[in-house]
Amino acid sequence: MYSYDPLDENHGLRYDPIKALVMPRPIGWVSTMCSTGKLNLAPYSFFNLVNTSPYQVMMASAGEKDSLKNIENTGEMVFNGVSLPQLAAMNTTSSLTTENEFELAKLSTLPAVQVKPPRVANAPWHLECRLDQIIELRSPPQKRHAMVIATIVQVHIVNDALRDGKVDQVQLQTVARCGYRDYTVIDSLFELERPLT
Repeated sequence: MYSYDPLDENHGLRYDPIKALVMPRPIGWVSTMCSTGKLNLAPYSFFNLVNTSPYQVMMASAGEKDSLKNIENTGEMVFNGVSLPQLAAMNTTSSLTTENEFELAKLSTLPAVQVKPPRVANAPWHLECRLDQIIELRSPPQKRHAMVIATIVQVHIVNDALRDGKVDQVQLQTVARCGYRDYTVIDSLFELERPLT
């Protein structure tokens, strides 16, 4: 078995393997707005659900990016779902730019109900969120890594993805990050019953 100490940053492989091991990771396509009203849209694969009562999500930013600054200044964000039809647009919004990513990716917006940042019009679902806390993470010199924890205050799901009161996850064609430049699409599921206790 291949083994190494990641704190030494000397894995001896062509590419760092850890992100390829902890996968697939959902993509939080976060829309934010700065205090002057300028929009920002960026994908984060360090994103997940972390609580159920209330429902809370987290995202982690490696570097003090516009999304993190906007969330810190306004306390509001929308996480938009990424399914296969949004793949190219999501990839476009991952570029480091000072432009409005909605315009760059030719995306339309929908107004949110409880927060100011808009939703991505053709995304299959949206989670409107308000900031709970920002946790500073261990960071390399001259770089800020931080984790955002936010409470979901409004949920939107496209009607086509609902079947018999459940989300049809295969119909959503959700895109997830797998490490390196690799992605996957959820196109099949299996059910596993929990053992009785």
